[in-house]
Amino acid sequence: MFSEYSKIVKDGLWLNNQAFVALLGLCPLLAVSNTVINGLGLGLATTMTLVMSNTIVSLIRNFVPDEIRLPVFVLVIASVVTMIELAMNAWFFGLYKILGIFIPLIVTNCSIIGRAEAYASKQRADKALLDGLSMGLGFTFALVTLGSLREIIGSGTLFAKAELMFGEAAKTWQIDVITDYSGMLLAILPPGAFIGLGLLIALKNIIDAKVEQRKPAHIQIPIQAAQEQ
Repeated sequence: MFSEYSKIVKDGLWLNNQAFVALLGLCPLLAVSNTVINGLGLGLATTMTLVMSNTIVSLIRNFVPDEIRLPVFVLVIASVVTMIELAMNAWFFGLYKILGIFIPLIVTNCSIIGRAEAYASKQRADKALLDGLSMGLGFTFALVTLGSLREIIGSGTLFAKAELMFGEAAKTWQIDVITDYSGMLLAILPPGAFIGLGLLIALKNIIDAKVEQRKPAHIQIPIQAAQEQ
């Protein structure tokens, strides 16, 4: 049982990361990841949507006819996103204005409807919840990493405008990584997002290849012998 949960977590955070591997949800990923705070805000909103929609879909899966399951799943996701949008409008209005249309567009995120259809509709609620949490945190990791890269290269800062998410006390959190830096506009613009995402995907592939090379040789032998038989 523990190994099943461990596999779900590893898949969501790294092995099947929806941004770096599946390449899903790229529109909001590329659009709002110009700072760490923007990326973190959208990432947490997406994570909450995945957790709540996956859990609800799993709980109602035995009561929904197959013929109308997709429209029902979309209604569930849209309801969850509406609640999150209203909550952000009430408590994080500054960040809500910056993220703009990309909050309601979470409904159309392919990774969310994909996990509801491919996983949550076939699994118990605890596994569906863990899958949503892992996939959401993996997506948040991609947003924050890309946001950090773009903010440092584009503006020379880190955690700028942190007060939009963490309140007035966070105004002093901004770190000037590069002092007296005039910035690089390309990193802030959409082309910089494509270049940054490409570099991060290449880095992940290099890390995965290194990990594969370090696996013990005795694991490969039985597989090869089985193929020869």
